[in-house]
Amino acid sequence: MPQKRAHFVPAAPLAEVQEAGCKVVHLKGHTVALFHHQGEVYAVDNRCPHMGFPLDRGTLDDGILTCHWHHARFDLETGGTFDQFADDARTFPVEVRDGEVWVDVALHEDVREHQRQRLQVGLERNIRLVIAKAVLVLLENGKGEGDAVEPFRIGLDFGARYRRAGWGQGLTILTCMMNLVPYLDPADRPRALYHGLAAVASESAGQPPRFPIRPLPNGDTAGIPTLKRWFRQFIAVRDAEGAERCIISAIRAGADSRQMADMMFSAITDYRYVATGHPADFTNKAFEALDVTGWEMAEQVLPSLVRDYADGARMEESNSWRHPVDLVAILDEAFERLRALDVALTSGDALWPGRDDLIPILHGDEPQAIADALLDALAEGCSAVELASIVSYAAALRIARFHTSNEFPDWDTALHTFTFANAIEQGLRRAPSVDLLRGVLDAAMSVYLDRFLNIPPARLPQPNGREEAPDAILKELRPLLDRQQQVDAAGGRVAHYLYDGGDPDPLLATLGHLLLREDRDFHTIQTVEAAFRQFRTQPDGEAGVYSLVAAGRYLAAHAPTVRSQGQTYSIAARLHRGEKIFEEG
Repeated sequence: MPQKRAHFVPAAPLAEVQEAGCKVVHLKGHTVALFHHQGEVYAVDNRCPHMGFPLDRGTLDDGILTCHWHHARFDLETGGTFDQFADDARTFPVEVRDGEVWVDVALHEDVREHQRQRLQVGLERNIRLVIAKAVLVLLENGKGEGDAVEPFRIGLDFGARYRRAGWGQGLTILTCMMNLVPYLDPADRPRALYHGLAAVASESAGQPPRFPIRPLPNGDTAGIPTLKRWFRQFIAVRDAEGAERCIISAIRAGADSRQMADMMFSAITDYRYVATGHPADFTNKAFEALDVTGWEMAEQVLPSLVRDYADGARMEESNSWRHPVDLVAILDEAFERLRALDVALTSGDALWPGRDDLIPILHGDEPQAIADALLDALAEGCSAVELASIVSYAAALRIARFHTSNEFPDWDTALHTFTFANAIEQGLRRAPSVDLLRGVLDAAMSVYLDRFLNIPPARLPQPNGREEAPDAILKELRPLLDRQQQVDAAGGRVAHYLYDGGDPDPLLATLGHLLLREDRDFHTIQTVEAAFRQFRTQPDGEAGVYSLVAAGRYLAAHAPTVRSQGQTYSIAARLHRGEKIFEEG
């Protein structure tokens, strides 16, 4: 008992509290409101846990304290809130000794565990401010991406469970944000997780939960090759339930990440450019998410992808892929030839020398010539992974050359091809196969179909001979994206920063910051994240530069926004620092 009492400090004479009804005192860094109510004295942190308004300015009635700013209500004795947007108010133990009120100001709860619980509340009720405040505490030390794993895992678990339609934009944004964390300044890392988690909450709001399908009884007896074959058959007839049971049975049977990636990507590439590439990108992001959290979440995550496989539109059914040129027929014939080739699936030490010659063909007007050139490249020793990298670069150039004379929604057409190509490439790096290689040819045909978006083509920025200070270029980027129609200027600034020898890391951190200050836009986030990946993996320096030019141009085209989501985060950050949000009277 003496050890516990050592935390008590004198606060105020009892008579003063009784006379005033409420008295504010400052105790060892805490501002505490003392309330005398129904013969008892209660001590409450005077900062409303919602947005910091002084609770002594509130109203106390029948044991319920109401904050006047947003009308959050609290049980005076326990601090428990009746309004989940507000959080529980902190209360302090009180003793009356010889006419003096004493208060125990020691912390008696695990703050991080409390914020884990609050993050769950924010996700369940789609409360952005609650999510932001929780993330700021959970990433408080800001040492690196490891600090972000815990809230990322919580969000992944929630999104996979509580949206019956399964994996969607929210979980993709969350994974993109987690992938961006290593590139960001430490101060921006909580903001990235906030954007991702809030996207998951928004997409799940009002949705029924997913009810998982159980694996087959003794499903391991079927064998993984059989389950893969059944899975593809079920997707062929658009039977999502049967396909999902194959997925969960294969995981229970011991299939590892590579085997599951092979099973799932093979089914996606059985059909042409399904749902403008979203299922391929979602699948890539799901496996990247599991790289972060560990394979133990595979049973929960991977089945959530299946519905889009079964329900997504297949370009075999699309007029644009059938007329005036039957691209599907060209691809079917190419796939027959592909099976006869001895394909090198993974890259060797030396780059394939025909890389530069292939780009103009991919950007040309002859789809048969494109298919032939891709097959010839494979026959000449270009690996599947390197070929995928070349097609990803060709897709990035469509964005880098996108002319603003196009209609604004046309940005998304080029974006879909780019993110699909990137997803196929990353899938091949994870689980290379001839089946998945078909997706590279699909991506090339989509690059071909996007050719009209480059008529006329925007000029690619070239070295101008002027030596500019890289830091000055970065400073120009921030105000540049405060104005509309700065697409070419933004792309030029990105290119010249790199041409003039700027360190890529500050540029990536700046682009990430500029992305995060805007309201969330799914396609912009996809573009920037895929471009960062391409910048790091493209073997050619020019290809890396133009991948980031594409990111800068796309971001500029979609900025500035209202930035309301950033306002919410800013409030949370100021509260986290102990600032006053309200204005003094």
